[in-house]
Amino acid sequence: MGALRRYIYPWSKSRVKVFDTDVLVLGSGIAGLYTAIKASEQFQVTVLTKKTIAESNTEHAQGGIAVAIDEADSPTLHFEDTLLAGAGLCNPFSVRILVEEGPVCVEELIGMGAQFDYHNGELALTREGAHSQRRILHALGDATGWEVERALVAKVKASPNVTTLEERFVVDLLENGQGHILGALVLNSETGELEGHLANSVVLATGGLGQVYCFTTNPSVATGDGMAAAWRAGADLMDMEFVQFHPTALLIPDAPRFLISEAVRGEGAHLVNSAGIRFMEDVPGKELAPRDIVARAIWQEMNHGPVYLDFRPIGQKRILERFPTIHRTCLDYGMDVLTMPLPVAPAAHYMMGGIATNSYGETSLSHLYAAGECACNGVHGANRLASNSLLDGLVFGARIADKIKCKSPGRRPSWEDVRSPEGSQSLTETGFNELKPLDAQNLRTRVQELMWNKVGILRNETGLREAAESLMGWDRQVLPTRSVEGLETANILTVGAVIAKAALDRKESRGGHFRSDYPSRFDESWQKHSLQHKEDNNVRYVPVSRAD
Repeated sequence: MGALRRYIYPWSKSRVKVFDTDVLVLGSGIAGLYTAIKASEQFQVTVLTKKTIAESNTEHAQGGIAVAIDEADSPTLHFEDTLLAGAGLCNPFSVRILVEEGPVCVEELIGMGAQFDYHNGELALTREGAHSQRRILHALGDATGWEVERALVAKVKASPNVTTLEERFVVDLLENGQGHILGALVLNSETGELEGHLANSVVLATGGLGQVYCFTTNPSVATGDGMAAAWRAGADLMDMEFVQFHPTALLIPDAPRFLISEAVRGEGAHLVNSAGIRFMEDVPGKELAPRDIVARAIWQEMNHGPVYLDFRPIGQKRILERFPTIHRTCLDYGMDVLTMPLPVAPAAHYMMGGIATNSYGETSLSHLYAAGECACNGVHGANRLASNSLLDGLVFGARIADKIKCKSPGRRPSWEDVRSPEGSQSLTETGFNELKPLDAQNLRTRVQELMWNKVGILRNETGLREAAESLMGWDRQVLPTRSVEGLETANILTVGAVIAKAALDRKESRGGHFRSDYPSRFDESWQKHSLQHKEDNNVRYVPVSRAD
């Protein structure tokens, strides 16, 4: 019953404070803010964000934005690199849009005030794993995400058509009797009150779900809330088995798994084992092979001892110039990358799957769009190419705004239009009265450890089946408290169960999904996207080449 609940917990329409707008954007990373800015050219826009406006995965992005602007580069080469990294699961139609519309979006971003690094009067470009060319724009050395977020936040705050509300947690999506999405039910975490935010168009840009795992490079806000809310509302989720584990995160006891950017290896750093030997020497691409390959190589090498990333081949001057944030952060933990190799290990980093969308961000639910990491249009395939994520947020955020602008605004929905939870389902029908209150911290730790151990870098039938059954069982039994911690834990549980089920059903290895019991890639049987819906316990599959 829990897995089929329409709402995460019971609520009453009469106890909700109501607001309305033309376009409601949920999330304040690059996808959410860029969509809001573009949509505000024609509409009133409200942006709701879970913590502060600047806190998102975007802010933590170090490497940069991949875009083909160098004379030696081209969108065609970027297209080919993306497809190759995606292990046969990229939708070529979506990738073509990404690489061709990307340069224009980046120009607009620069026009909005984003200041990227220059070298000899030209935009400075670096190279990262699985890129054939130097095409990564960066800012402040290794603080690209911070600079992009700064510029977008400033632009949003200067826009009279955009209202931003912080400390708003998306509880669930609201719908009318026909199943059209009308807005979102939101918890104001400052007052503890429930709010109903209504709009003609709703854009989910809630980011990723790294906190589903106990070791992640993601900030604490990345708990899969948008994906879980879309799932409860009946949206399709796509390719949820494909989680990217970043190869190099800081590995120091009691320290967070701080991301060590792929650009470090792009500038010449070496991966070495405890004997100082470069164990990637015989792998095509060496340290700059696709992320899934490097992550598994490090994971396997760690069976024999620690793995280190040695910055010293880059040279001290270049390290300080290019990676000031990483250098400072490591110093805080007693590690000086100028003089010693840095202990690293893989960590959960990015979700290639998400809410299924077409190339305009439209989901399977009317009036609901999704962009950025919470969305899946097939552009990243089974393994995202480094630094394509920020570009994804820009390009498809802009396309959502374009699609919304083509529609007649009409009248805004009213609170009377919202389907009443009391009228649509009784407590007995939903099983709410049979549920036990959720012990958030204890359950979260159990879920994160189970996901890491059974649905992590290396997977097999026994572990995946155990994980899927445990997660679905817990999901059926618990009722979250009306607190951010409780709701986050429930969402982690929901999306964890979806990931485990998708990984159990895909009996091959491809990109970020590696099965030790099915170690080969089988294009004839498995070159297709997975789709999941809450009412159907079976995973459906559709061809990769599907266009809009």
